[in-house]
Order: sequence, then C-alpha cells, then structure tokens
Amino acid sequence: MGFLKDLFHRPPKPGKPIPVTDDSFQEEVLESEIPAVVDFWSPRCPPCQVMGGLLDEIGPDYDGRVRIFKLNVEQNPKITQKYQVRSIPTVILFRNGKPVDIIIGLLPLNPLRQKLDNLRL
Repeated sequence: MGFLKDLFHRPPKPGKPIPVTDDSFQEEVLESEIPAVVDFWSPRCPPCQVMGGLLDEIGPDYDGRVRIFKLNVEQNPKITQKYQVRSIPTVILFRNGKPVDIIIGLLPLNPLRQKLDNLRL
C-alpha cells in the first residue's frame, strides 16, 4: 500500500502553475524577478481546462526561468478588471512587472512554447 501513498502524496511538479489571487498578484507576479505568465481562467470553461493542461505540461521545461500562475476570474474580479480580461482563457505574459504579450483563446503547444521562449529574451 506504500505505492498508493507515494502516488497520491507526491510533491507538486516543479514549474506547475501556481494559484494567484487579487491579494497576492502584486507580490507574486508584478514583483517577480523572472518573467511571469498568468493564465486567467474559470473552472466552468472547457477551453480554459485545455490551456491549463498545456501550461501544466510545459511548465517544468521553464522551471526557474519563467513563473507560471493561474488566476480564477470568478474569484478575483479586481485583477481581471484591471487587465481588461473579457474572454477566457486569456494568458498575459509579464516581464519586469509589465505586460509584454497577451494570448486570447487557445494556442497550440508549439506556438505557446515560442511565446514563452521569447518572454525570456
């Protein structure tokens, strides 16, 4: 039974998207010393689930070079309104606390990787 405990009590994978809120956004995202990516999503949005899965998949490849966050738009209206997110999924890429690129809707895996690679430049 030890294998079941190991299976269900694993530490999160490095690079896995980190939940962020209206209250933690400033410190976590805007004050991040490395580029940050914020996935604006809702649990009731099927395309958001797909985008979240893509970010989960590629997150470990960018661990230590890009921080990836998830912001639930239903629970965090202040930041959602501040960045004028009107359609989800929306992903905003930040460098030095400023938005430098935006993705509205789904983006295939390779173009998403290219955007993250460009963010690190």
